[in-house]
Amino acid sequence: MGNRGMEELIPLVNKLQDAFSSIGQSCHLDLPQIAVVGGQSAGKSSVLENFVGRDFLPRGSGIVTRRPLILQLIFSKTEYAEFLHCKSKKFTDFDEVRQEIEAETDRVTGTNKGISPVPINLRVYSPHVLNLTLIDLPGITKVPVGDQPPDIEYQIKDMILQFISRESSLILAVTPANMDLANSDALKLAKEVDPQGLRTIGVITKLDLMDEGTDARDILENKLLPLRRGYIGVVNRSQKDIEGKKDIRAALAAERKFFLSHPAYRHMADRMGTPHLQKTLNQQLTNHIRESLPTLRSKLQSQLLSLEKEVEEYKNFRPDDPTRKTKALLQMVQQFGVDFEKRIEGSGDQVDTLELSGGARINRIFHERFPFELVKMEFDEKDLRREISYAIKNIHGVRTGLFTPDMAFEAIVKKQIVKLKEPSLKCVDLVVSELATVIKKCAEKLSSYPRLREETERIVTTYIREREGRTKDQILLLIDIEQSYINTNHEDFIGFANAQQRSTQLNKKRAIPNQGEILVIRKGWLTINNISLMKGGSKEYWFVLTAESLSWYKDEEEKEKKYMLPLDNLKIRDVEKGFMSNKHVFAIFNTEQRNVYKDLRQIELACESQEEVDSWKASFLRAGVYPEKDQAENEDGGVQENTFSMDPQLERQVETIRNLVDSYVAIINKSIRDLMPKTIMHLMINNTKAFIHHELLAYLYSSADQNSLMEESTEQAQRREDMLRMYHALKEALHIIGDISTSTVSTPVPPPVDDTWLQNASNHSPTPQRRPVSSVHPPGRPPAVRGPTPGPPLMPVPVGPAASFSAPPIPSRPIPQSVFANNDPFLAPPQIPSRPARIPPGIPPGVPSRRPPAAPSRPTIIRPAEPSLLD
Repeated sequence: MGNRGMEELIPLVNKLQDAFSSIGQSCHLDLPQIAVVGGQSAGKSSVLENFVGRDFLPRGSGIVTRRPLILQLIFSKTEYAEFLHCKSKKFTDFDEVRQEIEAETDRVTGTNKGISPVPINLRVYSPHVLNLTLIDLPGITKVPVGDQPPDIEYQIKDMILQFISRESSLILAVTPANMDLANSDALKLAKEVDPQGLRTIGVITKLDLMDEGTDARDILENKLLPLRRGYIGVVNRSQKDIEGKKDIRAALAAERKFFLSHPAYRHMADRMGTPHLQKTLNQQLTNHIRESLPTLRSKLQSQLLSLEKEVEEYKNFRPDDPTRKTKALLQMVQQFGVDFEKRIEGSGDQVDTLELSGGARINRIFHERFPFELVKMEFDEKDLRREISYAIKNIHGVRTGLFTPDMAFEAIVKKQIVKLKEPSLKCVDLVVSELATVIKKCAEKLSSYPRLREETERIVTTYIREREGRTKDQILLLIDIEQSYINTNHEDFIGFANAQQRSTQLNKKRAIPNQGEILVIRKGWLTINNISLMKGGSKEYWFVLTAESLSWYKDEEEKEKKYMLPLDNLKIRDVEKGFMSNKHVFAIFNTEQRNVYKDLRQIELACESQEEVDSWKASFLRAGVYPEKDQAENEDGGVQENTFSMDPQLERQVETIRNLVDSYVAIINKSIRDLMPKTIMHLMINNTKAFIHHELLAYLYSSADQNSLMEESTEQAQRREDMLRMYHALKEALHIIGDISTSTVSTPVPPPVDDTWLQNASNHSPTPQRRPVSSVHPPGRPPAVRGPTPGPPLMPVPVGPAASFSAPPIPSRPIPQSVFANNDPFLAPPQIPSRPARIPPGIPPGVPSRRPPAAPSRPTIIRPAEPSLLD
C-alpha cells in the first residue's frame, strides 16, 4: 500500500512539470526534504518507510542506521531503485535494496557498530511518489559501543544538524512513548534549528509498549509539553512482525484497530496513526507548492507579455495565402527604408545608449575625424621655410631679387592644396564603411527571408559603391578648382602688406599673454601616468588647452590650478600601452631636452580610448604642438639644415610668403571642411535614401522572382512554430496554475505555543529542592510506584512580589516516604512525567477531567516536616 495522499499530489505536480517542460524550462518547486531525528531504536526508519509505503530499510535492535541515508524519490512510470555507488545496477526487489544498504554500511563502518558521516545515496523511481528527498539519520546515542569513537554523541549531533539546518527541511522529531519526552534530544535539536517550531512535527512511537494502565493522552492532545505543530502517535511493526514478513497493509490495519480500541485514544483516532502523519506531511507539501505558485505565475506572465508582440504577426499566419508574400515583401522593403532613414537622421525610439551608430558616427567623421586629418597633414615649419626659400631663389635664378615674388607664393600654395586630396578621399572611405554597417544593421530584420536579405544588401551596397565613385570625382574636382585659381582678392586673405606686419603682432601677443581673451581649444579629464608611487602615483586632473599653454586643475571648477605648461618647443610622441593597463597613452616632451614638469622630461597622458587620444592629438595640433618626426627624417633634415643659411633679406621674404601661405591655406581648409559634408550628403547619402524608397523594390523584382525572394528560412519557420508553441504552452501553464490554486487548500500556520519547557529541560540540573507532598490526591488510576520518574522540572517558587502572580503548581500523586528515606539533599525532585507510562499526569485546578473516577489508591505516608505548596 502506498502513500495515498502523495499519490493525489502526483498528478498536480506532473501537470506543472509537463507544462514547464513544454516551454523548455524546469519547474523549480524545490519540495522540502523530510528528515527523521531521534534516539536509537525510536522507530525512525519505520516512520520513514511508512511514509514511502515500501518495506526496504534495515531494522533491528541497537544502532542499525549507522550512516545517513539520503533517499531521493523520483516520479517514473517504472518502479526500481539504484544507488549512487553502483549506478549501473537497477534493483527491482526491495529486499535486495535492504541488503545493499546493510552491505554498503558495513563496507565503510565495519561490522562492529561503527558510524560514518558519509551518506548512502539511494534513488527510488516509482509511479507512486513525488520528487522528494527523505533522510534517515543515525539515532542519537550517549555511550560509545563497539568501534564507535568516544565523542559519538557530538559526532551524531553534528551530522544531524548538518541535514536539518536547511530552511526547506521538515523535521520529524521521533520519541518513543516509553521514554521521558522532556529529555528528548530530538526535540532539543529541532528547537535549535527551528526556534519558531514551524517545521517540526512531534512523532510518538511505541504507544503499544507502554506499561499497562498508562497512556500518552495529554501529550498527544498537546496539553502537557506543547509543540506548535503538535504530536502524532504511530504504532510501527515490531521486530517479530518484521521477521514474520507482516506487510505494511496489515500493519496499518492493526494500527488503526489499536487507536480505535484504546480508551485513551479512541476519541482522537482520526488524528493518530501513519495515515494521518502522511496526510500532515502531504499537506505541508501542498502548502509549499501553493506558496511557489505566485512566483511561478509572475514568471510565466512576464514571459507571456514579452512574447505577445512577436506572436501577434504569427497568430493569423497562413502559408497558403497568395497575397501574403507580396504584402510581406512590400512591408519589409518599406520598413528597411524607414530604418535606414532613422539610423541616418536620428530617431527618438530605440535609441542605442551603449555606442554611437549610424548618423552620429558619420557626424563625428565630418566634424572631428576629417578636421583631425586636415590638421595632421600640417606641414613642418622648417621644411616649409626651406621650400619657400628654394622657390624664391629658383624664381630669381641668377639674379638677386629685390622684391618678394608672388609666383613663389602660388607654387607653395598649390602644393599645399594638392595635399588635401588624401584626407578628403579618406573621409569618403570612412563614410562608405559606415553606410555599409548601417545597411547590414537594417537588413537584420529581413533575416526571416535569406534570399531577400542577400539581394537587398547586394543591390544597396552596389549603389553606394557607384555613388562613392561619383562623390570622389566631385571632391577631386573641388580641389582641382581651388588649385586652378589662387584668389588673392579674397576678403579673408591678409595680403602682402599685412603679412609683413603679422609676425610683429604675434610676437607682441606672445609677450603679453593676458591681453585679450585667449582661445580655449579643449577641456577634459586626463591622467598623468608616469608620476612615481613615492610622489603619489598616477592621478586624474582637469586639463585646459589654449593656444598658448596647457594647464591642469584639481577638478572641472578650475579653482585650484596645479600647473601651467607653455606650448613653446613642445611636441607629441606615442607611448605603448602598459601590460596591465587598459588606458591609451601619449606623451608631451620638450625638443630642447628640458624638463616639462618637475623632474620629468616628458609627461605621459592617459585616456580611456584610442579615439579620445586621437581627438586630443588633433587639439594639440590645432594649438601648434606637432607629432615627433621619425629619427631618419630628423637626420636627413639635419644634414640639409647644416648646408642651408639665409641672408636677412631672404629671411624677410620667406617670412612674408610664410604668412601669406598660412592665410590662404586656412581659407582653403575652411572651404573644404564646409563643402565635404555637403558633397557627401548630396551625392551619396541623400541619393541612397531616395534610391531605397523609390527604386529598390523595382530592382528586387528584376533580380529574382517573388517566390524565391520570399522563401522562408527553415530557421524562421522553426522559430515561428516554437514561438507559437511556447505562447500556447505558457497560457496552458498559467491555466494549470489556476486549477491547482482552486483545487488545493493550504492550511494556516498553527499559533505559537509556550514551548519554554524545551529550554528548561535542556538547562535542567539537579537541585536540592523537593516537591512537597500534597494532601489532595488527583483522580487517576493506581500508580505503579517504582521510584522517582524523570520528567520536566517544577517551576521554581517565586520569592517577593512576583509570588502573588505565580500560577499554582500542577498537582501530582503522593510520593511514598521510602523515596526520601536516604535524606539526600541533592536528590532530583519528583517530576511531571512526559508520558504517563507509570504515573498518570496531574490535572491543574479548575480543569475538569474527562476520565472516569480512578480506583482507590494505596495509602500514602506523608512527611509532616514538608509543608504543601498548595497550603
